[in-house]
Amino acid sequence: MVDDTRARADRPPVLVLLHGMGATGEVWLPWAPLLERWWPGRWLAPDLAGHGWAPPLPGYSFAALADRVATALAPTDRLVVLGHSLGGVVGLALAARAGGLPVDAVIGLGIKAVWSEAELAKARDLADRPVTWFASRDEAARRYLRVSGLAGLLAPDHPVVEGGLRQVDGRWRLAMDPGAFAVGEPNLPALLAATDVPVLLARGEHDPMVTDAQLKELGVPVATLPGLGHNAHVEDPAAVLALADPYR
Repeated sequence: MVDDTRARADRPPVLVLLHGMGATGEVWLPWAPLLERWWPGRWLAPDLAGHGWAPPLPGYSFAALADRVATALAPTDRLVVLGHSLGGVVGLALAARAGGLPVDAVIGLGIKAVWSEAELAKARDLADRPVTWFASRDEAARRYLRVSGLAGLLAPDHPVVEGGLRQVDGRWRLAMDPGAFAVGEPNLPALLAATDVPVLLARGEHDPMVTDAQLKELGVPVATLPGLGHNAHVEDPAAVLALADPYR
């Protein structure tokens, strides 16, 4: 009989890269040359449900988003999950013991830990809005960059932007299902309590969405990346990828 646990431990880990709200898996494409040189195993960067080419969900929750990601993962793989913002929370949900997946570690970058009622109300309002149509790709691309938090970091004609847009009958829209904004506030203490693998929470030094103090209250290791903002994985891929070094 083959010891599957031992066989799995002998395999290189699979790096699962999860994007943030409004973005797509293509935000990780600039990492490809770095990953080819540095990561020993396979890697994948799926679109979260309701983003990019991934179909929407009838209702959004972190568990439902994680379940959709899990369908693309093999129970025989060792998984290291690196998620940005929303993707970091989904990574924690993947690692929860009830999920049954072989997750070795989770790195959550830029997870917003504290939400005000005004912020939650704004998210609900965004979720209820109809799809906005644009007359040109440039207009849609600029909206996509604002919604995904990538404005000022990528140009509207950057290849990464393409996955976030759709053209229908000569008009343009964002690929994202607005309903995804209704996912709500994560219960981070509960997610961490349900996770028995190493977790590292990280943030860019200038990230306005979360503070070091807020992360440290959660009782897990915290890393601060000097000089970087909320989208640190776009600003300095090597610095963020280095966070996964202990889990290669």
